[in-house]
Formats: sequence, C-alpha cells, structure tokens
Amino acid sequence: MLSNVPVRAGGLIYLSGVAASHANGDVGAATRTALDQARLALAAAGSSLDQVMSVLILLNAATDFQAMNDAYRSFWTNDFPTRTTLVTALATPGALVEVSVIAADAGGDRALIHPRGWAVSPSPYSYAIQSGDTVFLSGLVSRTGRDNAAVTGDIATQTRVILENAGELLAAAGLSHESIVCSKVYLTDTASFGPMNEMYRTFFRSAPPARATVQTKLAGPQYGVEITFVASSSPRRVVNEGPSPNPDLPLSPAIVAGGRAYLSGALGFDDSNKGNAGAQTRETLSRLRRTLAAAGAVPSDVAEAIVYVTDLSVLPDVDREYGTFFGTHAPARSTIRSGLMAPDGLVEIVFTAVKP
Repeated sequence: MLSNVPVRAGGLIYLSGVAASHANGDVGAATRTALDQARLALAAAGSSLDQVMSVLILLNAATDFQAMNDAYRSFWTNDFPTRTTLVTALATPGALVEVSVIAADAGGDRALIHPRGWAVSPSPYSYAIQSGDTVFLSGLVSRTGRDNAAVTGDIATQTRVILENAGELLAAAGLSHESIVCSKVYLTDTASFGPMNEMYRTFFRSAPPARATVQTKLAGPQYGVEITFVASSSPRRVVNEGPSPNPDLPLSPAIVAGGRAYLSGALGFDDSNKGNAGAQTRETLSRLRRTLAAAGAVPSDVAEAIVYVTDLSVLPDVDREYGTFFGTHAPARSTIRSGLMAPDGLVEIVFTAVKP
C-alpha cells in the first residue's frame, strides 16, 4: 500500500514521497508547493518543519538545483535540517521535485552538531542534527569541512575524505564510526563500487553498518560518490540474518539500536527470475521478512521504506508485491530510479523498522 501520510514511530515522524509539479516548469514554485504540503502534513501529525532533521530531495536535473535551493531556504527559521539531493527521473509523472522528511515529534529535542572550526555549508542544510539517541548526517561529498573546498581525486580518495569528515561530525556529538547504524552510498558510476568498498571497509573493520549502494546522478557533477549516514548513541546489535548478497561486502544485514532496526538494501534476483521485477520484489521482501524477524520486528513495524528500481516502467509489478506484503500497513516510502550494483537486479528495498 502506497502512502505519503506521516508515520509516527519512536518519537520520530516519517513523511516520504511528497511530489509537486508546476504548469510552467518552475522548479522553485514546485519546491514551495512540495514543502507547503510537507508542512501541512507534519502539522496534522503534531510537528512542524522546524522539527525536521533529515530531508531527501529528488530532482529531474542538476540544473534545477539552484532554483530549488532558492525556494527551499525560506522555509526554516532555525538551523536547517540535514539534506541529501539526488538527480533522477521521478516516479510521479510530471513532477519536478520530490521531498521526503524525518522530523522529531513536537517538543522533541533537536540539536545542531557542528565541529569547531568548520565553515557553515554554502547551501541551506546543516551537516548533522541530533534528536534523542539518533544523529542524522547530510549527504557528504569530498569537501573540506573547514573551507568547503572540493577535494579532487579518485573514488578511493573521495570515499576516504567523506568518512574522515563523518568521523569529525560524529566526534562533535561524542560518537565515532562505530556508532553508525546505516549508510546510503550513491555512486555516479557502477565501476566505482570496488574502489569505494576497499576504502570503506578500512573504516569498519568489524560490525559494519547496514548499507545500500546505488548508482545515480549527484547535484555536484564534480563528485563521484556521496554518502549519507545515520548514527545512534544507543548500544547496537548486529543482525546477521539476510540480505547481504555477498558476505565479503562491508555491511551487516541489519543493525538494531535504540528500538530501531536498520536493514541493508536487499535484492531478490536469481536464475529463475531474471527480467521479472514482480518475482524479484517478492523474493526481496521474503528476505527482508526474515531479517525483520531476526531483529525482533514484523512488517507492520516498518516505518520507512526506500524502493530503488532500475526502470520506472516496472513499478506496477513492484507495487503489487509490495502491497501484498504490507496489506493495510503503509510505511512512508520513497521510490528512486537508480542503477543497482548487481547487473541482473531490477529492484532493491531498504527498511527502517521501529518496535512499538
């Protein structure tokens, strides 16, 4: 079942897939419409934009970035939330922008994390925001925190800079790389997967976070990789059931921390379902069900889902299996057209579950 109705779970509010268009192709106007819709939805859930900690923006083209930014920056009266911006074809026909947010409940704490000596981001986002035990980091690229200068180099170099910057941000919150519970890696070229992994694993020698890695365009064409992290100050437990397609990859099937289960991206392709998105989705969800169970959760505990598909034309088949899996339950959901690291994979799904 698809929905962009806010989902309240564990002190957070998840709202996904708020898409907007404009008759004249005005990306700024579409951004204002989407954020107005998000504001109303959060207000109905007892929260507000000022309680938002994390934002995902999807744009059709990198050339829309500045118009989106100009409209976006007027919606916050205090510290901007963290943000990740991706460039991809949108699932909603005619949409110019799509917005997904995670906010704290009204009255919930929300604190800026900013390392001493770091410059303020030139774009309207904060690098890290904390609420309770959870720290959200913006999508990080290879840039120096102290002056925002781009750090050039190959994918291994860019990955190292990103993870070093993440370490500084986490240290400012009294945390470390070991506190990261999940990450989402965005590569502009699938050929970068190997070099990224080799550098990434040096920062996570044991119990790596849950992770999804996909190929998509980034707002800054000078970068080849962007990574978004979530960390927790609560004790973390590694769940070793499901969905890692390769045990040599530096990821855990799931991490449980602070009442939340963060699941890695799961794929469900095999020799019997090549080219069949519905069958792959059914197998993917079966694998995720097993991982949820190992984490002590069930499908109705899923608060947020991200569905990555290689072609938007397969969505009817994906949605049919997805609806069967969830029944009347409707997690917040973002659908992102992207390339997958597995050549035969058509769909990859990520869950965040919250135990009541």
